[in-house]
Amino acid sequence: MQNRWLKWGILALVIGGAAVLFYKKVYLPKSTYNYETAKRGDLNLTVFGIGNVSAKNIHPIASNTGGKILKIFKDQGESVKKGELIATLDPVDLPDQLAQAKALREKSRFETEASRQELRQLEAQQELARANFRRYETLNKRGYAAQEEYDKARTDLKVVQAQIAAAKARISSSLAEQKRSQKSIDALQQKIDRLRVLSPMDGTVVSKDAEAGQTIAAQQPIVTVVDPQEVWVKAYIDERISGQIAKDQKAQIVLRSKAGQKLPGIVARIEAESDPVTEERVVDVAFDKVPIPFYLNEQAEVTIRTGQVKGAILVPLTLIRHDGVWVYRKGEAHFVKLEILGKNDRFAAVKGLREGEKILIPDPHKKPLFEGADIRL
Repeated sequence: MQNRWLKWGILALVIGGAAVLFYKKVYLPKSTYNYETAKRGDLNLTVFGIGNVSAKNIHPIASNTGGKILKIFKDQGESVKKGELIATLDPVDLPDQLAQAKALREKSRFETEASRQELRQLEAQQELARANFRRYETLNKRGYAAQEEYDKARTDLKVVQAQIAAAKARISSSLAEQKRSQKSIDALQQKIDRLRVLSPMDGTVVSKDAEAGQTIAAQQPIVTVVDPQEVWVKAYIDERISGQIAKDQKAQIVLRSKAGQKLPGIVARIEAESDPVTEERVVDVAFDKVPIPFYLNEQAEVTIRTGQVKGAILVPLTLIRHDGVWVYRKGEAHFVKLEILGKNDRFAAVKGLREGEKILIPDPHKKPLFEGADIRL
């Protein structure tokens, strides 16, 4: 009999110990929840989007004429100034043609000068021949000079006058040849100048689109240049939240290569056309100060500040389930439906909670929450 009571006593102790152990090690941990306290404060409302570094204007720089590239003077990442030489193309025989045209111009100039000197001599001879003719004309009328002498004087004057006319014609011809040669020189020089590709703007080379020795067509890009002041992030925002965005709103930009650095920015443009596939609106966010160096198409995160809610109850977004939260009241769990006034990437401003109320943190490793469930903190 004593052995039986001893067995029952031992069994009771084992069961009691197991119950205490279950209560302390299983039941209490499963029903004990961590919590956040509802606090009142101001909330900056934000909209979040992901995009890529882009630019307002991207400038492919090309030659107006085709040809073989002799040299490219700029590479990716290098800065350029307006009017700075980017590349040169092979002029082939254009320099020889230019030299020939200049030689013809010089020849015409010499011919013009020689003809003018000849003209001055002929004009002097003309004065002498005219004076001689007038003298013989007077003598012939008075009968003191033979007709043959008079005719010869008149003929000499006409010969000189004809020579003067010929000299003037040669001058006109050589001047016309000079003009034609100069036009040829100007045209050839323009062709040669077009083989020197100059930058039309200040900027940074973001891509090298050709190589030395390559033959390119007219208007084929050689390099692509971007003005750093026009660099921005082309962000994609869900249409459902994009209505809060307006031009000139402040923003923060986080580049993938600088994950720990928040760069200030501003909404520069909201594009008029949304993406019909992703149902996202394109928002261009400019940097307050463009990071140097910058990399086009680098992934970036954008957070746009769209407004502020003051003096509201703030709840972490991670605690909101089905537009409500679980709260602790008198040892029990109760679900409270909330009116969300606004939110950012971390918190929501809500109505429906009291300041200081304990908000339970749901945990899949604990017993499920239900209305009126016994809860410990």
